[in-house]
Amino acid sequence: MDIPMELNLEQKFNLKLYEQQIKGLNQEESQKLLLEVLRQLMVKDNMIKHLLKQA
Repeated sequence: MDIPMELNLEQKFNLKLYEQQIKGLNQEESQKLLLEVLRQLMVKDNMIKHLLKQA
């Protein structure tokens, strides 16, 4: 299976929007945001693992 490792155009656009939004954050806000993003990635990983077990 060939897994694409590049972002599509919509993802690149969204990434640029996020970049603009986070530029104004202070260190504490940035750290909270980073932790939330990492938490969401872990939840996503758990969901994918669960779905693969069901298949």
